[in-house]
Amino acid sequence: MNLPDPAVHVSGAAEVAADVLVIPNEHVALVPNIGIIGGTEAILVVDTGLGLANATEVLTFADKVANGRRIHLTTTHFHPEHAFGASVFESSYLVNRAQADDLRHKGSGYLEMFRGFGGAIARRLAGVEVPVPDEVFDGVRALDLGGRTVLLRPTGRGHTLGDQVIEVPDAGVLFTGDLAETGQFAIFPWFPPHDTDVSGLAWIDVMDGLIAGQPRIVVPGHGSVGDVQVLQGVRDYLGELRDETWRRRDSAMTLDEIVAEVRALLIERHPEWTGQEWIERGVGCLCAE
Repeated sequence: MNLPDPAVHVSGAAEVAADVLVIPNEHVALVPNIGIIGGTEAILVVDTGLGLANATEVLTFADKVANGRRIHLTTTHFHPEHAFGASVFESSYLVNRAQADDLRHKGSGYLEMFRGFGGAIARRLAGVEVPVPDEVFDGVRALDLGGRTVLLRPTGRGHTLGDQVIEVPDAGVLFTGDLAETGQFAIFPWFPPHDTDVSGLAWIDVMDGLIAGQPRIVVPGHGSVGDVQVLQGVRDYLGELRDETWRRRDSAMTLDEIVAEVRALLIERHPEWTGQEWIERGVGCLCAE
């Protein structure tokens, strides 16, 4: 797989609200949008980038931003580009219980799969071990940063079993992880028989709930920062993927035929989007639901 080096560039960091920074992914594959949220006593880093060098870059930058404040870390879900630099942070790493279970049960398999991509990705993962959280919580975790409370909210099954969003209520900011992207087809990690936890139907329900919260600023897992329309766009796409798949699912068509038709149709509707390979995975998932 010939992918570019998934390097995080902290020089592009920009403030999207008061004391809320985003290190942008710059539309590079396997580079997430990374958040830094500040209060008077502590800051929270959201996601690490892929591997130890990226995470070290993020931590060094976060330490400058913190200026003596305590540093916490959380991750939106267990996938390597979001979480597999966590060991660099010698501070509190907090995740919800379902995400901790994902790390424990599936982390090593994903680490080997990503190393199998070779090239810069394998080099980025040299020396990486599956991270172990310092704190695992149930329900919504309200984290007091000093004068600002951030909510770490598990969403239930969607893109993964352990998805969580990070809400900054006083600023109206929502970090979604890979529940939302812009400029690309939704990422369906549908890898039967090893990992079939993604659910297109549950994902739609999750998006409906996030839209109802009417965030002012939405930071997707990958792509450009926007507003609630980011969520609505993903919800609309998931709906059309479901409808076009199900319209053919109960016919005499084979799965390959369904994939070919739905893929062609969705690419025609969204010719500018990247990640066309995820359409097939999405169709396979929804055919099974």
